[in-house]
Amino acid sequence: MSLEWFDRVSEELQDHLESICDKYDQVGHMSIDRGAKHPRIEFFVETSDDGDRDYFCSLFFDPYNEEFYVESYDLDLQQEARAILLDIEDIVDCVHESFHEYMSEDESDEDDFLDTDEDDELYLEDDSNQGPEVFQEIDVEWTTPEVTAYTHADEVEVTYQFGIVQETGDGVLRRINRVVTTEDDLIEDESNFIFSKEEASTIIALIATHMDSLSDFDFDQIDG
Repeated sequence: MSLEWFDRVSEELQDHLESICDKYDQVGHMSIDRGAKHPRIEFFVETSDDGDRDYFCSLFFDPYNEEFYVESYDLDLQQEARAILLDIEDIVDCVHESFHEYMSEDESDEDDFLDTDEDDELYLEDDSNQGPEVFQEIDVEWTTPEVTAYTHADEVEVTYQFGIVQETGDGVLRRINRVVTTEDDLIEDESNFIFSKEEASTIIALIATHMDSLSDFDFDQIDG
């Protein structure tokens, strides 16, 4: 068991990334956790002056086999999978590709505003010069009913629904948050998240990897 390869890559990786990508040099950062059972290097972009971060890649190191790997989720096998990175060139390419995928998604999120109507059609904000009030209609086939994620005291309900964009074959997650006010008024907040098949395994793996870091919902705070 040795961390020599991990330490060497940790020392050289930042310089390698900065030298091949000006954009990463401007906004990309990395953090090192050497004390974990499988040490890791995480890469992120700071999203605010308060230190909020968006992580776009996590490299793990197996000290017994002395190799780096990244995790993904195999939809066919319904289990996590590892991709071994044999040398520093593979590592740099993996992080570099993940960074640009993140930046592309981030720019897309800034351009697109999602909304839905009761006829199960999805609307994306048109990026033409006609202004933000012009929307493009997207046909969605909802393949599941609304699935309740949690409820509380008949006052809060959050549901999810999965659908397919007919034109592109992308997936859609619809989230509906329903809250009953003290005046018995029902407030609904609806949002939609569109993603490609290629993104799905990464999204699932990120959630599965960080599930233990999440906190349970504090219902006492609502009741109080």
